[in-house]
Amino acid sequence: MSLAPDTPPHSWDEPTWRGLVDFVRAGRSLKPKSWPGGARCAVALSFDSDHETNELRDGGNSIGRLSWGQYGNRRGVPRIREVLDRFGAKASFFVPGVAAELYPDEQKSLVEDGHEVALHGWIHEVNTQVPPAQERELMLRAADTLERVTGIRPVGMRTPSWDYSPATLAIAEELGLVYDSSLFADDDPYEILSNGRPTGIVELPVEWIRDDAPYFMMNRFGGQRPYTPPTAVLDIFLREFEGAYAEGGLFLLTMHPHVTGYRSRIFILEELLRRITEKGDCWVATHADIARHCAKDHGMERRG
Repeated sequence: MSLAPDTPPHSWDEPTWRGLVDFVRAGRSLKPKSWPGGARCAVALSFDSDHETNELRDGGNSIGRLSWGQYGNRRGVPRIREVLDRFGAKASFFVPGVAAELYPDEQKSLVEDGHEVALHGWIHEVNTQVPPAQERELMLRAADTLERVTGIRPVGMRTPSWDYSPATLAIAEELGLVYDSSLFADDDPYEILSNGRPTGIVELPVEWIRDDAPYFMMNRFGGQRPYTPPTAVLDIFLREFEGAYAEGGLFLLTMHPHVTGYRSRIFILEELLRRITEKGDCWVATHADIARHCAKDHGMERRG
């Protein structure tokens, strides 16, 4: 399924190119007038617990890469949780349905500790390569799985690889989700529009700059190699945080247990939380809590 016609882009008329742009678009800003407790800014820490699903999605041919995914459960998540606990921080974990089936105790324990477990596809599928009906079935199956495993129906999603198909937003609306965290149109929360129609869904925007994977991922059969020292990544993340703090906005960070959960990298999370804590006026909360606050501040309480 594609929105673009099978003709050269230079030949498109205005309704065609404008229709592509307007299909899913940022609407009004949902940056609240104030954050809870008089906080200067909000901090949303998220961890995409892909585990083995990256390799399974691609056919599951590499036992080595499957073991890399298992590292996320065995070492990555425990190290991350220890740091979060030390600073009293709550976070959101985006978990594919298959990863939840592989590690149900991990998801149950996270929810019991006050963290959020949210949607991240079924097997980390690439949405734009899946037929619309199948994408819908996979997303509903994933939601049912997370609810069965954790006892809580997920209220938010992050699409695998931040990939949005023409059907994705309609599926999110059908699920009645409070928020999405897959799009890029702002630094601060906004309402998603669908062909100019307000959807009532809060977007908590992401960015590759605020993601550990582009700096640290490795593929031994391709050209992808870690090229940025951990200290430089920390510097980038801190600058993003300081910018959000100066503007009184949202600092949202995406990390992966199988990427950041190593001995030489976990200090990035530690130093970030140390700086955030030292400020004394930052609200560190789950994506769901931040989205609900923004929705309430702008009269969108009906969505959770």
